[in-house]
Amino acid sequence: MGATGPAGHHAAGPRGADVVVVGAGIHGCSTALFLARLGASVLVLEKDHCARHASGVNAGGVRQLIRHAAEIPLSILSMGLWERITELTGDDCGFESHGQVLVAECDEELEAMRERVADLQRCGFTHEELVDRRELKALVPAVADHCPGGIVSRRDGAAMPFRSTQAICRAAQRAGARLLEGVAVNGLKRQADRWLVSTSAGEFSAPVVVNAAGAWADRLAAAVGEPVPLEPIAPMLMITSRVPAFIQPVVILRSRKLSFKQFANGTVMIGGGHLAALDRDRNHTQIDWRKLQESARTVWELFPVMRGATIVRAWAGIEGRLVDDLPVVGASRTAPGFFHQFGFSAHGFQLGPGTGQAMAELITTGRSPVPIDGLDVGRFARGRRAQPPV
Repeated sequence: MGATGPAGHHAAGPRGADVVVVGAGIHGCSTALFLARLGASVLVLEKDHCARHASGVNAGGVRQLIRHAAEIPLSILSMGLWERITELTGDDCGFESHGQVLVAECDEELEAMRERVADLQRCGFTHEELVDRRELKALVPAVADHCPGGIVSRRDGAAMPFRSTQAICRAAQRAGARLLEGVAVNGLKRQADRWLVSTSAGEFSAPVVVNAAGAWADRLAAAVGEPVPLEPIAPMLMITSRVPAFIQPVVILRSRKLSFKQFANGTVMIGGGHLAALDRDRNHTQIDWRKLQESARTVWELFPVMRGATIVRAWAGIEGRLVDDLPVVGASRTAPGFFHQFGFSAHGFQLGPGTGQAMAELITTGRSPVPIDGLDVGRFARGRRAQPPV
């Protein structure tokens, strides 16, 4: 397969493959899909079930808006795939493109946004557009009057996360990938030109392994001599009772933690980054209602139309966050045939399809279709960490 062996050279029997992907979230499934379409035999191992964790329970934001420069090429690549997600998977995944809007709550915030948009334009990126108070009101009529403007990314939108990940998984299986659920990886060993992957269901082998294990990926990274500063987190979300339709774009804030979307049935999803307590070894999360109360208060202040709504339910999903809020994407520096794809730090859903395509091409040809240098695992070994976006 290019960098790892000739395409079509499949290991014999059910215990072997060209590539073993660890993790059946949106990233592992996307990589499996594109590898299978390129002719590789692929085995996906998942300790729980497909989309069990972050990929199935996030806010579903399909967002290019407010990304770190190191992620933007992947995000742009991925956006093109979301716009033809039905062709790619056979399911529209609930994808809607009504834009995403970052709202400024004061003139100082708007000025910082102005500088960000100017910086992006100097780098050749035009997907973020500064808007004044009048245009913000046109985009989001229900927003509070004190907001002076913001940034809009007009191609952005949202999709249904569990449905999307399952659809990508089914498409990968139709292309020839195999999925084993309820199979936990507990060991890795390099033998000659192959990896032996020990699991709760026995041993599997492949010349290539992809570490897409989400909040558990640091353990695989450490096993190949590349420890990373990953913190398991559990972002919380809640959904309200139905209210009359009043908004189409997804709205986000940065000064106060908020992500805000209304569905076609009138319910409103509220998120933004407040975290639940968690025990990743038990797959257990504990909602922090005091923190969710902060999100509810922010919505009450920003959108008066929501003041009569009630909270119907809340939940949290387990994800892995790296210290610089950027993922690790690319080849291992220490282990031949080992690739990393994790640490998406609660903003990786939109990146799934594009990162899957990039990883598949990197594995089979040795080259990514877009720059991923700033996402290399070596940044931690060198002590160099990219700074989070403004």
